[in-house]
Amino acid sequence: MNDLIAILKRFALPYKFKVTKSIVFNILHAIFGGLAVLMLAPILEIIFNNQNDITELKAFAFNKETITDIFNYYVTCVKYTYGASSTLIFVGAVAVIATALKTGFSYLASYELIYVRNGVVRDIRRKIYAKILSLPIPFFSEERKGDIISRMTGDVQEVEASVMSSLEMLFQSPIIIIVNLSIMLLMSWQLTLFVFILLPIMGLLIGRVGKNLKRHSWEGQTKMGEILALMEETLSGLRIIKAFNAENKMKQRFSDENEQYRRIQNRLMRRRSLAHPVSEFLGTIIIVIILWFGGTLVINGEGSLTAEDFLSYIALFYLILNPAKNLTNAYYSVLKGLAAMERVDMILLAESSIKEVENPKIVNQFTEAITYKNVNFWYNDSKQILKDINLTIQKGKTVALVGQSGSGKSTFVDLLPRFYDIQQGEITVDGTDIRELSFFNLREFIGNVNQDPILFNDTIYNNITFGVEESSREDVVNAALIANAHDFIMQSENGYETIIGDRGGKLSGGQRQRLSIARAVLKNPPIMILDEATSALDTESEKLVQEALDNLMKNRTSIVIAHRLSTIKNADMICVFHEGEIVENGTHDELLKMNGVYTRLYNMQNF
Repeated sequence: MNDLIAILKRFALPYKFKVTKSIVFNILHAIFGGLAVLMLAPILEIIFNNQNDITELKAFAFNKETITDIFNYYVTCVKYTYGASSTLIFVGAVAVIATALKTGFSYLASYELIYVRNGVVRDIRRKIYAKILSLPIPFFSEERKGDIISRMTGDVQEVEASVMSSLEMLFQSPIIIIVNLSIMLLMSWQLTLFVFILLPIMGLLIGRVGKNLKRHSWEGQTKMGEILALMEETLSGLRIIKAFNAENKMKQRFSDENEQYRRIQNRLMRRRSLAHPVSEFLGTIIIVIILWFGGTLVINGEGSLTAEDFLSYIALFYLILNPAKNLTNAYYSVLKGLAAMERVDMILLAESSIKEVENPKIVNQFTEAITYKNVNFWYNDSKQILKDINLTIQKGKTVALVGQSGSGKSTFVDLLPRFYDIQQGEITVDGTDIRELSFFNLREFIGNVNQDPILFNDTIYNNITFGVEESSREDVVNAALIANAHDFIMQSENGYETIIGDRGGKLSGGQRQRLSIARAVLKNPPIMILDEATSALDTESEKLVQEALDNLMKNRTSIVIAHRLSTIKNADMICVFHEGEIVENGTHDELLKMNGVYTRLYNMQNF
């Protein structure tokens, strides 16, 4: 239960006022529920004519005898005034009123918890999403996308279904048990002491049944994450699956995963299904034992219980049994939910490997140069990717990066916006180490156009204005004109309000790329990173996109990754990467005169 308390401390504190009201209403619900059952004894006494007539009130004291005498005094008054039959109506009316108050307070307690339950689940989802946005790129390279989606959906849903749905029972059942046990203690301390001994034994036996439930639940949630990851991979790679006739292989793979999930769920549900039968069986045993022990006390005249009181006592104990069973079911549900919460916490409590400084410096404009000084970089202590990189990129200059795949070009540009952090050396903007700036301040100066344009399932207008807080319609149209995108936008179904589909699936590759360029133009950053922006396009689209890129790079500091060397002939500097090092740099003509790596690459493409 410590884990549950920790969860409530983390997420339920904003709702403490509603939780307090729910607890108060549950206490009143339990008190009036017990009072309704206590009406059984005077009704039986009146029916069997065993009632003790009380004609005067004594000094008040908080004990069973005084409280009983007060009630019997008023019953006596009614009986002498209206008769025994009317007295039954009076006592029954008190029972009805008590029951009405009991059910009313029960509803109010549940009413308050509805806001707590749904609010906590909303807050968890919000925190997960915010955490995902704040985590660095390396975190997601180590996690499967489908498993992360599973934690955001299935695991949070499990927390809602298991932990949050059990809140009502967890807040209500213990209060009912405590209040009714207190009343039973007033009625007969000997019999109640006997109950105190039996109930923990029952709890221990039920706890044995729930052993390993949390572990099985963890396995089930993890397996569901793997299934969702496989489904995500299937949807993403459907074209390849069909092209290679791999449908049967994928069916078998999915079938194996699904079968493993079924077996885990079978083990989990079998153990969980034991809860009700075990609690029912143990409850019956305890009732029989109490009937024997309490009956013996009444028959032998030991203690303060009369036969009518004993029947009320048994009825009160029955009031405890259902909450005890509910508490058992809640215990199993909470165990299952806690396993899901642990998986959620793997995201919520994940440490970011790239952190901002507490008091970042502020750079208002880019005026001089970007400098890489003795930069070395590794991924997870594996093979070194960049080795002793030294490069200065002056403001307004275009620097092109060329070299074979895997030589470190993309890593070089990913370090500038701090998608990754360097292990050695420093990168500065106008002499300020980028690690001393906030992420927002640093990335405000940088625009990206990637080989695979990232677009969202939204309108063309909203994709262009993505990340730009204030922009007019005229600004958006101008950006589209610069990017050679305005004509095809106006020819689409709804112009700038056209929905482009998932990842821009309704557009061609060239159209998607021009939209991403328009987005970069609208942001108007002083530094632009172009990562093989034309490599996946046909000749006609490449020409249109290259014109858009030329417009984009005017008067900007640009870092261009290119495989087609013909597109970067006019760059102010070309850096040739080879196995993580810059082996050559200079203009196009200077590099050709060196007759080195660049010349070899250039001759291969011309051939």
